[in-house]
Amino acid sequence: MKHLLGSMLVASVALVTVSTAAVAEWKPNGPIKMMIAFAAGGGADTIARAVGDELQKRHGWEIQPQQVTGGGGLKLAAAMKDEPNDGTTIGMAVTETYGYNMVANPGAGVSLDDVTTLTTVAGFQMGVVAKSSKGWKTIDDVLAAAKAGEQVRFGTMSPKLSDLAFLLGDANNVEFNIVEVKGGKAVMNGVNAGDMDLGFMAGIQAKGVASGDLVNLASALTTPLAQTPDAPLIGDRGVPFGADGYFLFAAPAGLGAEARKAITDAIIEIVSDESTKAGGIIKKAFGGTAIIAGADADALLESNAKAAVDLIKAAQ
Repeated sequence: MKHLLGSMLVASVALVTVSTAAVAEWKPNGPIKMMIAFAAGGGADTIARAVGDELQKRHGWEIQPQQVTGGGGLKLAAAMKDEPNDGTTIGMAVTETYGYNMVANPGAGVSLDDVTTLTTVAGFQMGVVAKSSKGWKTIDDVLAAAKAGEQVRFGTMSPKLSDLAFLLGDANNVEFNIVEVKGGKAVMNGVNAGDMDLGFMAGIQAKGVASGDLVNLASALTTPLAQTPDAPLIGDRGVPFGADGYFLFAAPAGLGAEARKAITDAIIEIVSDESTKAGGIIKKAFGGTAIIAGADADALLESNAKAAVDLIKAAQ
């Protein structure tokens, strides 16, 4: 999995230099509905809307943002698959929508056959985070406290992350009190308020870590965190899975090649420009863009779906 993701990122570097000619030639035949799988006002919603604003500014496309939240992005996926596949509907969710969430909820009525991938824009910086005032430096301190009898409340914001928290405890012979809430902001608020002792956060913790109020105890990725590369990996503490994921733009299945390339190139151009609002937020919160597009994005979703099957079995 590490090698696959690495090759995808290397292969997609060339896509950052976009074809402005392709963007100039293709035009939508009406307003573009941009479905957003995140609550209004949050960081991901802000990025999506900033991309929409810049698409209007640079290309004259009318963008109509629309919140379609719920089900870990599955409500968006289900709604988008019934929309026209002519480039007038796109959506931003996360790769987890088409991986773990899709596999765990077969009744949602969506599959990889219902989506045309466009591009990822940023990768999660998923850390296991606590307040610095707890005195914990790494996840090893947490495990030691739990083994000593302390009840540790572990905040998560999705079933996948709850499974990872369970496996982390199971691998180290401790039992966490797992508290699942909606969204990374709710986890951060819970940790800051003392309602949770630690929790998963996917980049929202960056400011708090920089100020010293929060600490990344571990990386939940299969790679080190950009902000705190010395933090241990949960993979080195017995968890054979990672919380690697990306913010993903997609469209209904069957989107034509010309429209797919034009929209993809336009989005990549915007998020790769750190002078734009979207590019600036991505740089600050996630350390920069993570661009995976075209066949590489298709392969990523297929790989995630297979890994989700294994994770669900392991956590049962």
